[in-house]
Amino acid sequence: MNSMLWILLLSLLSLLEGAHSIDFTFVGDAMQHGPQIKAARMADGTYNYKGCFDYVEDDIYGADYAVVNLECPLGGAPYTGYPAFSAPDEYAKELKRVGFDLFTTANNHCLDRRDKGLVRTIEVLDAMNIPHVGTYKNRAQRAESLPLVVDVKGVKVGFLSYTYGTNGISVQGDAVVDLINRQQISRDIADARKAGAQLMCVYMHWGIEYVLQPVKEQRDLADFLVDEGVDMIIGSHPHVVEPVELRYSPRHGKQVLVVYSLGNFISNQTTIDSRGGAMVKVRVAVGDGVPQVADVETKLFFVQKPRAAGENYVLIPEDREDLLRLDSRAEFTAFMSRAAKTLGR
Repeated sequence: MNSMLWILLLSLLSLLEGAHSIDFTFVGDAMQHGPQIKAARMADGTYNYKGCFDYVEDDIYGADYAVVNLECPLGGAPYTGYPAFSAPDEYAKELKRVGFDLFTTANNHCLDRRDKGLVRTIEVLDAMNIPHVGTYKNRAQRAESLPLVVDVKGVKVGFLSYTYGTNGISVQGDAVVDLINRQQISRDIADARKAGAQLMCVYMHWGIEYVLQPVKEQRDLADFLVDEGVDMIIGSHPHVVEPVELRYSPRHGKQVLVVYSLGNFISNQTTIDSRGGAMVKVRVAVGDGVPQVADVETKLFFVQKPRAAGENYVLIPEDREDLLRLDSRAEFTAFMSRAAKTLGR
């Protein structure tokens, strides 16, 4: 059965059975480069990120559940950008305010401030009551935190997060980073299912930076996760938009979403392909208590950089070209054209 026919069938079944649906929103890498930190700094030494996400806030806050990859430790002052990130705590606070329900933290920059920065990030997120997955203070905390199964509109959803590496920085103490390891992933998925997860979402920090198509390792891992029964596979790390697939799994009899890379959520990166990212909005249909991925929408956005003191970085959605400054139009058009082509629009 092809994907379109399967989606139509699910929609018809939903109508017949009076099923409800769940809306998820996923975005990629939320970064904090030096110029971003500088732009957010106020005269009194605090940091203000209000305004950065105004034009995508409805997409985030309006979802039943929204997830972002926090690709910078909250390591405390001095705040730094690339290559060793440490973002102000206010950044996480703003991401929570605009509606993100879960932060993934397993990425190649999670140890930029070593174990101390990783632990501080966890403590800050916990103090802000922000759920997170992917890094842990120690093995005991990992055992307490996983499986992470969240009730979303009556459906139990399991979340996991893994990274290919940590830029060659090793854990020195008790901290734990969830690295991509098939045996561990398989065990974690099984544990989540035993804990009642009806739907599984796995964030994978994988691939090659700035490459517009998934490499063999990504495709092989995606096949493995589909075989393991995962429902939504969300990719990050390449900092550019890569293809999105909605495929049918004969083994499990369901649709599976595979997102190879959502690109940057917000950053100061400069190449055309890294000047923005994609938001994936997923509708899960629930009929007879069985949730299945039914529909997927992608929405592109562009990062408009400040040009003068007092301005900040702003995300401009693809349908809001009216918000662009004249000096941003050429880059906006180039990014949108190339990203849309990658997505096969």
